[in-house]
Amino acid sequence: MYNSIIAKIIGRIQETRDTFLYRVILDDVDKNYKGVFDYRPGQFAILSLEGVGECPISISSTPNVHEWLEFCIRAVGSVTGEICALGEGDRIGLRGPYGRFFPLDECTGKDLLFIAGGIGLAPLRSLINAVMARRDAFGNVQIVYGAKTPSEICFREELDEWRTKGSVYITVDRVSNEWNGHVGLVPDYVDELNLRKRGVMAFVCGPPVMIKVELERFASAGCDPSHVWTTLERKMRCGVGKCCRCAMGKYYVCTDGPVFSQAELLAMGQKL
Repeated sequence: MYNSIIAKIIGRIQETRDTFLYRVILDDVDKNYKGVFDYRPGQFAILSLEGVGECPISISSTPNVHEWLEFCIRAVGSVTGEICALGEGDRIGLRGPYGRFFPLDECTGKDLLFIAGGIGLAPLRSLINAVMARRDAFGNVQIVYGAKTPSEICFREELDEWRTKGSVYITVDRVSNEWNGHVGLVPDYVDELNLRKRGVMAFVCGPPVMIKVELERFASAGCDPSHVWTTLERKMRCGVGKCCRCAMGKYYVCTDGPVFSQAELLAMGQKL
């Protein structure tokens, strides 16, 4: 659990100005990682660079693809900045998988609503692709995604692919000459679309203020708080409950989460 394994970067896609999708394979391991690095949507890994440091990053790849792992990383600090300077052929340490995962098995037969803002689509990407791989097992699938500007939209090709199996709605905070789509904040767009309905299983990830507003509006709509889920990976550091940086009362985000239902957060007395 505590020892890092070495992974080799085999792909690097620049999603936005400061955000990159990395595809890695594990050194000295057969190409099929099933049983070696098994994970579920919502879990995370700790990525590290010797002499630089380490950081928790959500696993963005799809569990039913066993040939590689993917991580979407934004260069926002010293460690992520150094990682985002790496290219194909470079190596990085990783340990995991850690944390609680999204309750995909509980979603069978239900309508699903995914709400994401910015790089918050990265943790949901794994879950959405897992759903799309078993599309007939679920009801309606709707995805609402927002970015500050058109240039900060991530996973453009996949958003187009998801449209073939569900409904995808995209909005940006600020208008530009290159954009003919919807303009406005994500929570307001969800209001316009009237998507917060009782019985839907909802998954929310994005900036803390967006998550806070969304949870409040789900509550106002009378939705079951046990059917509304979010992930709080921004609060994590060590990943194994030792540094206490992610403590929420008697709970730790890295070990008891990062995935929580709205009902659980309310029971903890947590205000985002």
